[in-house]
Amino acid sequence: MVELNPNATILEEEGAFAVSDRAAALAAEGRSIINLGIGQPDFQPPEHILAAAQRAARDGPHGYTSPVGMPILREAVADHVAARLGIETDPGEVIVVPGGKVTIFFACALFGGPGTEILYPDPGFPPYREAVRFTGAKAIGYPIREENDFAFDAEEVLSLVTSKTRLIIVNSPANPTGGVVPKQELDKLAEGLLAMPHVAVLSDEIYSHQIYEGGPASLMQVPGLRDRVVLLDGWSKTFAMTGWRLGYGVWPSHLIDHVRKLITINHSCVNGVAQMTALAALTGPMEPIEAFRQTFMERRKVVVDRLNGLPGVTCRVPGGAFYAFPNITGTGWSSRELATRLLEEAGVALMHGESFGDYGKGYLRVSYAASAEAINQAMDRVGEFLANNSPA
Repeated sequence: MVELNPNATILEEEGAFAVSDRAAALAAEGRSIINLGIGQPDFQPPEHILAAAQRAARDGPHGYTSPVGMPILREAVADHVAARLGIETDPGEVIVVPGGKVTIFFACALFGGPGTEILYPDPGFPPYREAVRFTGAKAIGYPIREENDFAFDAEEVLSLVTSKTRLIIVNSPANPTGGVVPKQELDKLAEGLLAMPHVAVLSDEIYSHQIYEGGPASLMQVPGLRDRVVLLDGWSKTFAMTGWRLGYGVWPSHLIDHVRKLITINHSCVNGVAQMTALAALTGPMEPIEAFRQTFMERRKVVVDRLNGLPGVTCRVPGGAFYAFPNITGTGWSSRELATRLLEEAGVALMHGESFGDYGKGYLRVSYAASAEAINQAMDRVGEFLANNSPA
């Protein structure tokens, strides 16, 4: 048998897709399944985006585009970022890619490698750790703690930086916790990093339009860090376009050529029809996006109230994204076993906290990207299960 690259054999699948596949299989058997495990809005993309897709499918472009994205789309992204963060953004620093994960992998590929270290949030989005490990770099998780409202402690993060550290991954608003890092904590991190010129930052802001109190704060806004901060964002969560596979990065100018080379040997370019829909999204009306946000805020209250009403469960109010991260240690169940039993016996798909890292033990991730009716029904089932079952 041929031997594989050892770095490929250690990778772990992102658990949300495995849970969704199992939920779909149970539903195909005729079971009633409520899926609060997958992280995608349950809305249709706004009508002007769907209309743009129809036009582009008919009229094109149908050939290759620039590897880094169509110029008109890169300009629209730059304008959007500039308006959101209040900073000048050069279209030449924007790179359009097929989904946010591409920017994660490219950043890890450029900064990682044997003998280096990359810091990532724990609990955090699972592809962070796996992308780091695949490059041969050492993945160092920094704690995301409930007592900090699931924001990092800047001093704790900085204490983990060594001479081998090449990249710190920051995610706010965050998956899986819904935590939002306060500006003062970002400022502390920035101040420390200014004295550490060997460390770059990947700022994952894919949930940038799901912030429920206050305005956006980003390390991109720190002038002294701009030449080593990569911003990740996209259309999936904001415009309910997860399946369209559209993302972008804003990269330091000195890295653009390196990323362009990776694109030309990896995926060539993003398909033109998708790019035209992305353009329509950014240049069209934003009222539907605000309606999405308001709906998520309403659902947030429903899910937090219901979770806090369950025996042995406590849940903080998430500041962003569309996830709650309840502490279930008071139930006596392990999060892994409880999530498995709830899916198989109660028909409720959730994610156990360990799938997001060691510090996720004792928690569940609950996506409230589902109707209030579905959330209430799911919580009824969870409550009934807890009342009728005891941990081993």
